[in-house]
Amino acid sequence: MSTRTLAAGALAAFCTLAAAHLDAHAADLVPVKIGVLNDRSGVYFDSTGEGAVVAARMAVEDFKPEQHGLKVEVIAADHQNKPDVGASIARQWYDRDGVDAIFDVPTSSVALAIAQITKEKNKAFVNSGGGTADLTGPACTPNTVHWTYDTAALANGTGKALLKRGGKSWYFITADYAFGLALERDTKAVVEKNGGKVVGGVRTPFPNPDFSSFLLQAQASGAQVIGLADAGLDAANAIKQAHEFGIRQGGQQLAALLIAITDIHSLGLDVAQGLQFTASFYWDLNDATRSFADRFSQKMPGKKPTSYQAGVYASTLHYLKAVEALHSAKDGAAVVAKMKEIPTDDPLFGKGTIRPDGRKIHPMYLFEAKAPAESKGEWDLYKVLETIPADQAFRPMSEGGCPMIAK
Repeated sequence: MSTRTLAAGALAAFCTLAAAHLDAHAADLVPVKIGVLNDRSGVYFDSTGEGAVVAARMAVEDFKPEQHGLKVEVIAADHQNKPDVGASIARQWYDRDGVDAIFDVPTSSVALAIAQITKEKNKAFVNSGGGTADLTGPACTPNTVHWTYDTAALANGTGKALLKRGGKSWYFITADYAFGLALERDTKAVVEKNGGKVVGGVRTPFPNPDFSSFLLQAQASGAQVIGLADAGLDAANAIKQAHEFGIRQGGQQLAALLIAITDIHSLGLDVAQGLQFTASFYWDLNDATRSFADRFSQKMPGKKPTSYQAGVYASTLHYLKAVEALHSAKDGAAVVAKMKEIPTDDPLFGKGTIRPDGRKIHPMYLFEAKAPAESKGEWDLYKVLETIPADQAFRPMSEGGCPMIAK
């Protein structure tokens, strides 16, 4: 037999052994399937949407799952801001598609539906985009983590700030669904607890392109503060139309109770300047947030990450740490329990904890939209007015009404 033949045979044998080794290694990896469920076509498409999917995949890339014994897949779908659509997708993902955890889920009515289905199926639900504090209150479950913000934190931040500035009388323009109602409820409680008064309010359809009649009612109320209990394109439309009506120029303050950087960017600082609002993340806070934003912009050209997208990144990292520790993603309640046990630590939100009720705790920030002359670039939009410590930012667990805690 020739030397060439022997070499070829040895090479074939080596390749066969190597392939067998790789197959054995792949077989040893724990499969993890993550579903990012959000609005990809409606009022929140820009603030969550594809950017949240990109953020989840960036987290998987940074975690290097194979080095930790995991094989991770990320899929996505559009819930269209409809609870029935979101519920149908969640059931299919859990029952047929092998999804272990659902992330993001803006639109509180959809989030509340997903929380219950997730508990029923014993999977994991890590919310970033939805706002209702009920997710860690009456609707809490052992399978849910609420990561980025909630309506109670927004009320504590923006509500108190405007009260300090003399805004004692309030009128609410409220999106008529779970998020808007919770945001109004929580802000009203802060206003009244701190000596303010609610003089009226109006419910608006969701979504809604025209706020003219509602703004005129708010203007006629004489309230010092008009609280916008909405978000996404609804909030942006209301702020733009309020500017056209000269509401702020007439002396009334607008409380943008939830606004994303993509909304401020869309409005422009000529319209948005001076708005105060509360959020848990801004891309220009520090070197770590700037580095993440630069990488994000390469994958989402021309955009900076919102707080919701940052929350998806950070919560995905922490979820994968918990799955690694258990060497399984199958028992959703066990994974969530492990997420609560392990202290959180990531480059975007820093060190933190997850409370027994599922509420992720970290600082919140009171921001103000810059004047055009203060901005040094297209996305240089915010200035920090106040850092709200983590232990003050969120509602005390004892006040939430979470039945798990009561037991």
